Amino acid sequence: MEGYIHSFESFGTVDGPGIRFVVFVQGCPMRCKYCHNPDTWTFGTAKKYTAEEVAKNALRYKNYFTGGGGITVSGGEPMAQAGFVTELFSRIKAAGVSTALDTSGAMFDCNDVHKFDALLAVTDLVLLDIKHIDGERHRELTGRPNDNILAFARYLSDMGKDMWIRHVLVPGITDDDKYLTDLASFIKTLKTVRKVEVLPYHTMGVVKYASLGIPYPLDGVQPPSAERVLNAKKILGVIQ
Repeated sequence: MEGYIHSFESFGTVDGPGIRFVVFVQGCPMRCKYCHNPDTWTFGTAKKYTAEEVAKNALRYKNYFTGGGGITVSGGEPMAQAGFVTELFSRIKAAGVSTALDTSGAMFDCNDVHKFDALLAVTDLVLLDIKHIDGERHRELTGRPNDNILAFARYLSDMGKDMWIRHVLVPGITDDDKYLTDLASFIKTLKTVRKVEVLPYHTMGVVKYASLGIPYPLDGVQPPSAERVLNAKKILGVIQ
């Protein structure tokens, strides 16, 4: 099976535990206003690789996967190419290497949950990005509702799948104490959350918007202060 691949990172240290080989797939249904990879949005425009080709490339670095490292598939949105990622992860697991899925959960279908079971069966860890806990604000921020994303989190919890929750802290959008408290309350209902990450908003993707001729949606918004990051970490339980 073939997949559309945007790029690779050989020694990733921020997309899961340990040192990881990161595969960035092409294509995403979300249009997050703070997205720093708008060049991964469009479907069917990147180079195609077979799962076997990607697995062979990744496993060349197997000896470097220290600290619980392995392979992470990110995006774009990997669940949009679920069949390809399932085959890739099956090959990776057969080689004795751990797998992590970095996803927004946006492709999860609440009425057909089993279509993703094959993928989750060969996924050791899900890195789930919860963009905004409030449904309406989530739609404003990403262009899509969050009902199915929160349902995906519950589904992962119910099936006993380990997950990390990731939340991008954007001043004036996601850093309100009420929303952070609501998110913390939701996370507490999940049984398999092993880690919560607060990711401070940054502007490193602005240059990509300019090169693509796309207006930057958050023009003028600055990264959060250290105090607001610390506040979010305390509310979300990152720091006790």
